[in-house]
Amino acid sequence: MHDLKTPIIPAPRLVSGLSELSPHYDVLLCDIWGVVHNGLALHPAAVDALLRFRGQGGKVVLVSNAPAPAGAVRHRLDRLKVPRKAYDAIVTSGDIIASLIAARGDAPLYNIGPIYDRSLYREVRKLTGRSPRLSKLKDAAYVVCTGLFDPDTETPEDYDASLAQMLERRLDFLCANPDLVVHVGPSLIYCAGAIAERYEAMGGTVIQGGKPYPPIYERALGVAEALLGQPTQRSRILVIGDAMRTDIKGAIAQSFDSLFIVAGIHQGEILTSGTGGSLDAVSFAEFVQAAGFAPTAVSLRLAW
Repeated sequence: MHDLKTPIIPAPRLVSGLSELSPHYDVLLCDIWGVVHNGLALHPAAVDALLRFRGQGGKVVLVSNAPAPAGAVRHRLDRLKVPRKAYDAIVTSGDIIASLIAARGDAPLYNIGPIYDRSLYREVRKLTGRSPRLSKLKDAAYVVCTGLFDPDTETPEDYDASLAQMLERRLDFLCANPDLVVHVGPSLIYCAGAIAERYEAMGGTVIQGGKPYPPIYERALGVAEALLGQPTQRSRILVIGDAMRTDIKGAIAQSFDSLFIVAGIHQGEILTSGTGGSLDAVSFAEFVQAAGFAPTAVSLRLAW
């Protein structure tokens, strides 16, 4: 029996494709990883849906928690053969954090993240004309995290000793990717958000730029209105994503409608049998109740 003190979350609308929703919206704020591609290959049906939406006059802004600036994300999409005609613009968590680093001037920072993922700092140089000062932890004025140093072998717990040092010095922790985990093909790896979560739990100060936090939506909305050439009502914007705690929670906080993609990061919780399965209605109902909020609509995958 349902606990009368716990409100029942209304079931979202189940749709077969974007075409059922598209007449109601002028702008899509669409997640990338898990919706448009899986890290290794694009999802052709998703690309087709975005192309069709744009073909009807709609605007598509890709909104990503990638810890890299828009240019680097665009380059990755090019490598995955995602056509540029499928979207109008890209806004990333990396863009937001690059601006925050630029605002801190020459203050030295300690970087946490893989050596190959330094496009964030090249973006800072573009913004300011100078490279940020990277330092050892003992000399840093703050910390920037783009991910784990070695996401293939490490876990967030490996950073507890460093986090304790940061906390002792009361260093701000700028998180360039609020996601906890991400699928790379069939594998699941930890993201910067998983380390940020541990630091915050210890009492540290974490500054986030990506979803579900306001800064990335403010920038995306500004980009969308520039594309439209006029202000737009929030009711005419649809957020598409596969992560409840970032995409859907962020959409609700901004009063945007949302389309939740089932066969993404939560597939193991709500599909009958992995990526090839169908939506398990009972598991999904429990999933939504546990979250305490629900998307406007649900689709197995992004398709037209």
